[in-house]
Amino acid sequence: MTSTSETEDGASRPLLADQRESRDTGLADDAAPLSAPDRESGTFTKNLGALEAFAIVISIVIGSGIFTSPGSIDTNVPSPGSALVVWLIGGVLAWTGASTMAELGTAIPGEGGVQPYLQYIFGDVFGFLAAWTWIVAVMPATLAILSIVFVESIYSSLGVTDQAGRIEHKLFSILILVVISVANSISTKASTRLNNFFVVTKFVTIAAVVIAGIVVAILQATDPERDIGGRDWFTKSWFANRVVTNPDGSKTDWNQLGEWEILGHYSAALYGALWAYSGWDKAIYISAELQSPARQLPLSINTAVPTIILCFITANAAYYILLPWDVVSTTDSVAVTAITRILGGGFGILAAILICLVVAGSLLGNSFVAGRMAVAAARLDWFPHLFASVGHIGLKPRTEDEPTSPHDEQTAPTTARSDAPINAIILSAVLSALYILLGNFRALLTFNGLGEYSFFFLTVLGAIVLRFREPELRRPYKPFILVPIVFAVVSGFVVIRGAFFAPVLALVVIVVWIIGLGFYWVRKRLAARQVE
Repeated sequence: MTSTSETEDGASRPLLADQRESRDTGLADDAAPLSAPDRESGTFTKNLGALEAFAIVISIVIGSGIFTSPGSIDTNVPSPGSALVVWLIGGVLAWTGASTMAELGTAIPGEGGVQPYLQYIFGDVFGFLAAWTWIVAVMPATLAILSIVFVESIYSSLGVTDQAGRIEHKLFSILILVVISVANSISTKASTRLNNFFVVTKFVTIAAVVIAGIVVAILQATDPERDIGGRDWFTKSWFANRVVTNPDGSKTDWNQLGEWEILGHYSAALYGALWAYSGWDKAIYISAELQSPARQLPLSINTAVPTIILCFITANAAYYILLPWDVVSTTDSVAVTAITRILGGGFGILAAILICLVVAGSLLGNSFVAGRMAVAAARLDWFPHLFASVGHIGLKPRTEDEPTSPHDEQTAPTTARSDAPINAIILSAVLSALYILLGNFRALLTFNGLGEYSFFFLTVLGAIVLRFREPELRRPYKPFILVPIVFAVVSGFVVIRGAFFAPVLALVVIVVWIIGLGFYWVRKRLAARQVE
């Protein structure tokens, strides 16, 4: 998104400066001045660059959505050309949200994603509820969804498509989740190196689909009578209304639909696209570990998101070339279906393996972020201090050999100690396992969207409010005001639509908030008694 850079000083402002710093003087009235080491110290080492942030965003966003969502989107649009437009609009909307998050991430210090922004703009209760919702609902549901998709991709390649509710499938999903959690518990560097491998796998998989589409297009153009690929792309209009075949075998004639029905279908298609792009916000969760967040955070977002949009649009165009259009709308494994149709069952299994690696990369990236959310909340005493610890399981008592301050850490002997938030990763894995056992793919998808977009709406709305309330706030990165306004409108629509069509899940989200408020009140009362 187009932006303006204000001052060079902003690039050196510590992103983990103490939360007590005021908006004007940089120091709260009741807080003692902090030394430079204290202001700049945080839970994690600032050892990540823009490339690692770019790779993490790519790894999280390019997951199951690009390989499973095309069918559900195609079902809800009148033509393949309209589907590609929906993919473009979804990507641009994700970009507006990511750009607004980058503005907040470079202007307001704090770790934990949207939590410090809501805390800064609306107060502690909103900050806590955001942290609570992400830690106990949004991220565990996301990990559960991806684990389920991983396992079902394997079974789908073997021809088993209707057994997702079996306990064997759920236990297999939990096993995959445990393996990824263990990988993330080794160290930050090990996680990012493994993540980089998965990023390469993602690009290879998408490139294979796109190249296959290009080859089929060239062969068809050179010999119009050749029977290869779907042929519909060659003989039909990409933007003409058509009769769509639905997964249950029913037909939708777009020439017979009213305006309200058409709006409902388009909103469902957009919802599917936004799910496929979900994860665009995750770069801000590792901003505390970036060496120069004010420069690297916008750079990573503004290179990763357009790259993702290009990948999604080209891959979907290839699907429409490789498959008959009535097949695209009826399959939830469009990539595997396309490769199997063109190259045979053996290559279909290979495609399924590659897609599993892609999903594993998303699992790794989301698990990486989920642990850091719990750490941020624990550092604010919103969660037990147990989850603020890094490098070991449980609360490890300090020994005489361990450093007591950031200065001591710099002079202490280097040891082979993990810097991963192991306790927080375990918490996330346990909650995710419960969601796998108790939920299913579609319910978790809606539940996740309701919880996530409720706070996306509040956060972006807060960014707009902050533009007028604190126009002098230092903003190293500042997109045009229209950017957050557009995303606020869309995210509000997504929440209202989701609550209208899934009232029971909306009620569950509200119950999660009520429980969270009770937890917040109890911890606040206990803290007050300790002070007395």
